Amino acid sequence: MPKQKTHSGAKKRFKITGSGKVMKAQAGKRHNFEHKSSRLTRRLTGDAQVAAPQAKHVKKLLGK
Repeated sequence: MPKQKTHSGAKKRFKITGSGKVMKAQAGKRHNFEHKSSRLTRRLTGDAQVAAPQAKHVKKLLGK
């Protein structure tokens, strides 16, 4: 049986920490900033942890 390929879309969107947590970028930080408050755009900076049920699926896509 051949090796499973890594999902190209998933490897661009997610990263796995050393302890095994799956991290993602916050949604809503791409455009239309004139309608969003500065407080909101600052809050969306940085990474967020993926919820456990989805993390299991993401790890499968990444081959981990």
